Amino acid sequence: MLLSSCGVYNKYDRPTVNTKGLYRDVANDLDTLVSADTTTLGSTPWREVFTDTKLQALIDSALENNSDLLTAALSVKQVEATLISAKLAFFPSFVFAPNGALSSWDHSKATQTYSLPIQASWSLDLFGNLLTVKRAQQATLIQARDYQRAVRTSIIANVANCYYTLLMLDEQLRITKETEQLSFRTWQTMQDMKKYYGYNETSVLSSKANYLSVKASIPEIERQIREVENSLSLLLAQAPAHIDRGTFDGQKLPENLRVGVGIQVLANRPDVHAKEMALANCFYNTANARAAFYPGITITGSAAWTNSSGSGIVNPGKLLASAVGSLTQPIFQHGRLVAGLKVAKAQQEQAYLAWQQSILNAGSEVSNALKLYETSAKLSEIEAERTETLQANVDAVTALMTNGATYLEVVTAQQGLLASRLQKVADDFNKMQAVVNLYYALGGGRD
Repeated sequence: MLLSSCGVYNKYDRPTVNTKGLYRDVANDLDTLVSADTTTLGSTPWREVFTDTKLQALIDSALENNSDLLTAALSVKQVEATLISAKLAFFPSFVFAPNGALSSWDHSKATQTYSLPIQASWSLDLFGNLLTVKRAQQATLIQARDYQRAVRTSIIANVANCYYTLLMLDEQLRITKETEQLSFRTWQTMQDMKKYYGYNETSVLSSKANYLSVKASIPEIERQIREVENSLSLLLAQAPAHIDRGTFDGQKLPENLRVGVGIQVLANRPDVHAKEMALANCFYNTANARAAFYPGITITGSAAWTNSSGSGIVNPGKLLASAVGSLTQPIFQHGRLVAGLKVAKAQQEQAYLAWQQSILNAGSEVSNALKLYETSAKLSEIEAERTETLQANVDAVTALMTNGATYLEVVTAQQGLLASRLQKVADDFNKMQAVVNLYYALGGGRD
């Protein structure tokens, strides 16, 4: 007799997916980025990407103590235990159930009976019921490990972003304090100019207002620093505390931002791979739903040491053994099996769509990070030149303060220089953030 399994024994095979044009070209809106490089930034060990030793120490601490990562590790252990149970389902199960009885009829002498049975049951997996459950659990285990990797990558990226944010705020605070001292000296100079050269009160008040405006921005920056330090402390699973850190100008990040070919997003991005493993799980659930239409064959047996006369055995104790084979073939289940198969197929289709969308999301994140880096690099160069020009303007106006330069020119020049210096820091920070975002988008996080 030949039976068709309808694919219940088939293994999951990755469906065709189109990754062509996954990354947009940063220079051409009508073209896509073409790369044949198979060594991507995402496959680079994180210590080679983030070389600041103080940042490395913070990342090490977060990877060791972060509660989300520890929870993900425990989830992996739970799925591993479930997979072991699914594998052991292929073996017979044994039950030891001893029992005894004491009985007396109409004040007669009590009769003692006992039985020491060992019962065994073995389900023959002829139609893949147990096999598909095991494979589904294997896919679930890979999915749990992918989630653990995704949490790890996210922690590394978040710690790096918080660290670079602190460095940016430190630099902005330093620039603002320098500008505060400059504007204070300008205010003092305006007071002297009023006293000795007849400057009007308006020039003094305007220079004082400019000084107070700069001074008022310092507490706000300090508040932001405190909040970012607290956020970073939470990632480290510690009480809010000061974060030891380096300097903004001392950071060195990779400049060759390799993205690799599109298919590598599938291999490197743990969240994308987790979506695929969810699809594999649904594939095996569908196979299991098909297998439910086939008969189940179970062999049971028992062996007992008993003195029960009801079993045809008299004292002393004797050995009783039995073996039974049973077959259960579902015939009419009120549509339950058919409905289960339809639900499994629909869930498999949903999982496929979610996986496809995760690939598109990954490509979009890579493109955004590349464009942010390119744009920030250009703006940083422009802002550097603008800062040099405004610094020269401030020096010139300050030198002419006693020879015809108005207070408005002085205040405007100082405000423009402050804004330009702060913007230059913001542009450089965006470059750092772009590297972190790209590292995350390419599935980084390897040791």
